[in-house]
Amino acid sequence: MATMIISFFRPYVIFSFIWVMMISGQAYSKDDRKTYIIYMGDHPKGMDPTSLPSLHTSMAQKILGSDFKSEAILHSYKKSFNGFVMKLTKEEAKRMAEMEDVVSVFPNKKNGLHTTRSWDFIGFPQQVKRTNKESEIIVGVLDSGIWPESESFSDKGFGLPPNKWKRSCHNFTCNRKIIGAKSYNIEGSYAKDDIRSARDSNGHGSHVSSTIAGNLVDSASLLGYASGSGRARGGAPSARIAIYKVCWSSNGCDDANVLAAFDDAIHDGVDVISISVGADVAFPFSYFEDAINIGSFHAMKKGILTSNSANNLGPDLSSMTNYSPWLLSVAAATIDRKFLTKVQLANGITFEGVSINTFDLKNKMFPLIYGGDAPNTAGGYNSSISRYCHKDSLNKHLVKGKIVLCESILVPTDIELLSGAVGMIHGAISPKDLPNNYAVPSTFLSLRNFRLVHSYLASMGNNATATIFKSDEVRDSLAPYVASFSSRGPNPITPNILKPDVAAPGVNILAAWSPISPISDVKGDKRLVRYNIISGTSMACPHATAAAAYVKSFHSNWSPAMIKSALMTTAIPLSATLNPEAEFAYGAGLINPIKAANPGLVYDINEVDYVKFLCQEGIETKNLGILTKDHSSCKKVGKTESVYDLNLPSISLYTNVSSFTRIFHRTVMNVGSATSTYKVKVMYPSFLDIQVKPDTLSFECVGQKKSFSVIIEGSMNVNTASASLIWDDGTFQVRTPIVVFNQLPVPPFIFI
Repeated sequence: MATMIISFFRPYVIFSFIWVMMISGQAYSKDDRKTYIIYMGDHPKGMDPTSLPSLHTSMAQKILGSDFKSEAILHSYKKSFNGFVMKLTKEEAKRMAEMEDVVSVFPNKKNGLHTTRSWDFIGFPQQVKRTNKESEIIVGVLDSGIWPESESFSDKGFGLPPNKWKRSCHNFTCNRKIIGAKSYNIEGSYAKDDIRSARDSNGHGSHVSSTIAGNLVDSASLLGYASGSGRARGGAPSARIAIYKVCWSSNGCDDANVLAAFDDAIHDGVDVISISVGADVAFPFSYFEDAINIGSFHAMKKGILTSNSANNLGPDLSSMTNYSPWLLSVAAATIDRKFLTKVQLANGITFEGVSINTFDLKNKMFPLIYGGDAPNTAGGYNSSISRYCHKDSLNKHLVKGKIVLCESILVPTDIELLSGAVGMIHGAISPKDLPNNYAVPSTFLSLRNFRLVHSYLASMGNNATATIFKSDEVRDSLAPYVASFSSRGPNPITPNILKPDVAAPGVNILAAWSPISPISDVKGDKRLVRYNIISGTSMACPHATAAAAYVKSFHSNWSPAMIKSALMTTAIPLSATLNPEAEFAYGAGLINPIKAANPGLVYDINEVDYVKFLCQEGIETKNLGILTKDHSSCKKVGKTESVYDLNLPSISLYTNVSSFTRIFHRTVMNVGSATSTYKVKVMYPSFLDIQVKPDTLSFECVGQKKSFSVIIEGSMNVNTASASLIWDDGTFQVRTPIVVFNQLPVPPFIFI
């Protein structure tokens, strides 16, 4: 499951800055006035909204005194809520914020126009060219279910489902948007909050489904955050959804359910499968000992591409859990949205942390306590555990009404309501690209700043107090880069196959949610919403799924490998500076759906090619039969070095010798201009030599195929080297990433 990321109103972050300026004794002149918004919530009971401007004028007069002029009020909000806009100095804003009935005072930030940002961020606007075939695309989503009443899944304007569809809705009312719904719980174990149908009690499945094919929805946000221009949408909004519920509160998303869902989805007639599910341990399962590998192989045989999340066990190398070459493996990249939360100590010092804190402590200071000083000894815990604030490890009598310092970053469900504490400040050596939303006010500080807060507590003892402000939504100017949690390659099963394949937006993504699921996933959290912001490769996967559906709508006869090729060869490589693991972090790069619909050349792979590959990998004929359900035999295909010849749109070479030479064979099909000539461009570091033969490919018709060889030789003086091969005809640039490496890390066997 993805780690949940939530947000709320922004204004309170300004108070810490104002407070620091105030205690510094700095004065402000009239010329320092800037535009502020004074938000006062709903209309006062019993007051005629038309009289609100008079109230606003009176408040402004109290603050400005003799400086007040009639034009001081720039605008009054009176139709739907209460508030106004005026110019103030920081000191005046501070005094305005202290006035009765004022909820918040915050600067008038300059924001650009945009929809729910992830699609626009990757250059895929709402007005993109589409075909009427998109409404015939059926996406099978294997997840936690769906909330059908969400506006994202309204069937207004939709016609009948495609004739090919084998309609099947079990204990669920479908419509013309959600045309299939089934649930699977083979072991029959249910938790109290499980709904025994395809209805989503978790929120994850609704979020994924709406990212793929959600309708255009006005006024979508998470309590005011990520509102953009007030619209949310999926990447393929005209596509149909078939939901296969395989995930439950009681037993997760077990393989038996997943495989049963694949079985049905393939039979029902879906065009693309999306599964944001994977093991919770970074163990490289064999290609034929995992439900996702097996199910996706059978989907491939029927012409169905499976898009799968890379997993959330990064940034360790070889931390993925599914490496099948027939899967589209998707890493999570950031978009230009992030959330920051400030902590202020009673001495006026402010620290900036990471979280999405929706709670309002109203600037009130609360006592601080270190988790290690409050162990629940009656429950069998000591300070070595309580220092991390694990669930039930704290003495509720000692932490009640206090803000607790915790030496770790834990997911919200590991902490729950924190034994009655007011809030929590985390500190650990951990990246800052995954803000959690907890059931109490919380933030994550760098280890250095956490130690400073801890030192303050040690020096002040029982007099140490602090407060946590609401979060602020800011622009991440470094985006896109791969998130720290996103699992990395290389592929420990078959090192000469590059994984992941692509990256897609997966951090701070707004989409539909189940309104019965708390936004922190913690029981007792009363914050319930219809749209939520969460992060994970679970959010990246549906972006790639939607891109695949978009490509499929233009090319209904393309094989899964051709669609995957189009997404990879048109992807935008990311910065190696921001992503030191390079291709092992982002694969071919960030998806570019518009270009993928018209890639120029594609690499195709059929079932026979995969069987040859499996034989080379050492699979026994018995096991091959289990996987393929036919009479495939390695004796018939022979044992060759087929991994180097598997016609992937990427090249990965693992070598453990000082000098090497390796030949890869590839074949491309022309899907661009009928007559065209492509010339090769190869970029590589000086210690490698990469030759392509022939270096020119000429095509006379669409559908024509041409083969070439890639010869890589050299000697490695670094652990990993990146290169690329581009076929260019002046119109299309078809890029193949190349990575050469000489160390294969041991996968991190981390249980979470």
